Amino acid sequence: MPELGNWLLWLSGLTTAYSLFILIAGIRRGRDGAALIASGHNAALASGALLTLAAGLLFYNLAISNFRVEYVASYTSRELPLFYKLSAFWGGQQGSLLLWAWLLALFTMAVLLIYRRKNLPTLPYVIAILMAILLFFDALLLFVTPPFELLHRVPVNGNGLNPLLQHPAMAIHPPLLYLGYVGMAVPLAFALGALLSGHLDDSPTGVAWVKNVRRWTLIPWFFLTMGIMLGARWAYVELGWGGYWAWDPVENASLMPWLTATAFLHSIMIQEKKGMLKIWNMVLIIVTFELCIFGTFITRSGIVSSVHAFAQTGIGPMFGLFLATSAAFCVWALLRRIPDLRAKNRLESMVSRESTFLMNNLVLLGATFAVFWGTIFPLISEAVRGVKITVGAPFFNQVNLPIAMALLALTGIGPVLAWRRSSPENLRKQFFGPLTATLAGTILLWMLGIRHLYALVTFALSILVTATIVQEFYRGARARRQSHAENWVMALWRLVARNQRRYGGYVVHFGIVLIFVGIAGTAFTSHLEATARAGEAFSISHYQVKFDRIVFGHDAAKQWMTTDVSVVREGKFIKKLQPEKRLYVTHEQPTTEVALLSTWRDDLYLVLAGYDEEKQEATFSAYVNPLVIWLWIGGWVMAIGTLLALAPLSREMKTMTNKPLTSAPAKRLPKKLRKAQHRSEMVLRD
Repeated sequence: MPELGNWLLWLSGLTTAYSLFILIAGIRRGRDGAALIASGHNAALASGALLTLAAGLLFYNLAISNFRVEYVASYTSRELPLFYKLSAFWGGQQGSLLLWAWLLALFTMAVLLIYRRKNLPTLPYVIAILMAILLFFDALLLFVTPPFELLHRVPVNGNGLNPLLQHPAMAIHPPLLYLGYVGMAVPLAFALGALLSGHLDDSPTGVAWVKNVRRWTLIPWFFLTMGIMLGARWAYVELGWGGYWAWDPVENASLMPWLTATAFLHSIMIQEKKGMLKIWNMVLIIVTFELCIFGTFITRSGIVSSVHAFAQTGIGPMFGLFLATSAAFCVWALLRRIPDLRAKNRLESMVSRESTFLMNNLVLLGATFAVFWGTIFPLISEAVRGVKITVGAPFFNQVNLPIAMALLALTGIGPVLAWRRSSPENLRKQFFGPLTATLAGTILLWMLGIRHLYALVTFALSILVTATIVQEFYRGARARRQSHAENWVMALWRLVARNQRRYGGYVVHFGIVLIFVGIAGTAFTSHLEATARAGEAFSISHYQVKFDRIVFGHDAAKQWMTTDVSVVREGKFIKKLQPEKRLYVTHEQPTTEVALLSTWRDDLYLVLAGYDEEKQEATFSAYVNPLVIWLWIGGWVMAIGTLLALAPLSREMKTMTNKPLTSAPAKRLPKKLRKAQHRSEMVLRD
């Protein structure tokens, strides 16, 4: 059965190569190449089907613990639960690369099935680009890291999965990140398809690429966002250091394409509305894809030290070569179309929504460069001076905190500015309410004792952004009520359904506000190292923690010691917690099981640091992390906002939302109602 997997990979590689070259031949023949292009499309679908079968076969071998397969023996064991056996698919080098190729094939199949009958002139170029990328990963699976390699001597049991990966968040986090990384190949393919074919946004058929690429960017952006949030959650509950983001090189690798994709999603709106930033948007989408490949490269090359990275292998140079080759090809395709991409419109005023979007882009690119420089500096220092100089969290925090403040401020300013230019009267009307709320909220926070500068500024800006979002929803719903005589609930529902992109974006912005609030809470973190005997207690912040007892145990896979502790807050018993230490026998690797008490106000984060058997004393590392729960809530709010922006409600609601108030279309509305309807249209248009 495993031998079939190798045959499936070979057939997939051959059909991918056939699809690529036959599509190129069909494109070169022009109108006479329709049959060749159709054949290339069918081969792309066949390649996706073959990779799906190969992936299914690897899942099956993992599930049945077929230790004839070297990959199965390396990353699973008989006693491992089925859930973690299956998640071992992406726990190692070979499986994760198969996942990359499989997901890319699925994305390609989705693009083909959606656009094949829509006569999209750039589609052959799009599929050819995707096949070229897939061919690289097929080559890796066939010649460098074959996932179905067999062992000559079959072991009785496997090595098991890395204990750090045996957590539900870590089982879901990698495939979400891969969906983000891989999915960014689709907008790149649409952009290159437009460049290579000449069907740009000024041509009769070219406007489709802009509309298509935005949605195909938002989908992987959503997965990348959720993957980053789940990775932060895993680091928080599994690594036992009290935090969720350590500016690790692999963490940075996932953040960088997220930043550039976020910049692109904002600037593409200017191209849609004003025909500006065409070259800039092409550069952003190319850079985003290259950063995804860069992230995969540093994870798999072993050139950086990270808890997330794989061991050093010979695959790194091949990824480096692909990174350089693909970047050179993208630059060539862009340079040959520069004259066709020059904008006909100019920025009319610095006090406009376009200008804030542009500044938003510059801030996001500044953050990307800072993270990129801090990530690669140890490699540069080692190459130049022979000494690897580590760049730690203080550097990233110092550089990125002001950038983050600027980004949060722009999030509040942008939505209330008008397109083209904002008049002084418009500025006064739009900013009066949010600024009043911000001033009142800041004074209240100061009176409550908030004195930390960055935290106070963050809370103030969060109030500003929230106030502008509430104002936008309120004004839009009020305008609909006046023009359509609807109640508040119906007016709000139909307002959102009429313009999901806009109001879904506002929901995403509110999620970002909550994340900033959660991050600002770290300014007030309390930390204590305490040693206690059974029956003794220690205090941290407003919690009293009593060490009750310790329990030792073991099974076939691990040994553990678990402590029972009682948590009291303000004299009232709250909950029993059980921080734990484990030692996995096969890997000889200790792990920490954090005990958490989460509330809307803060988290009590308790780690068992050690136990002295002679003295019968346990040492605890305790943290009180204020507001951290809002970080996770903010992630879910961002997910809801993104799904709202993607959901196909607009088409279904179009006739409902545009219904006139009266059933007699020829009858004129009263003058007062006509004025209200005109005002509502102006609000909704903005």
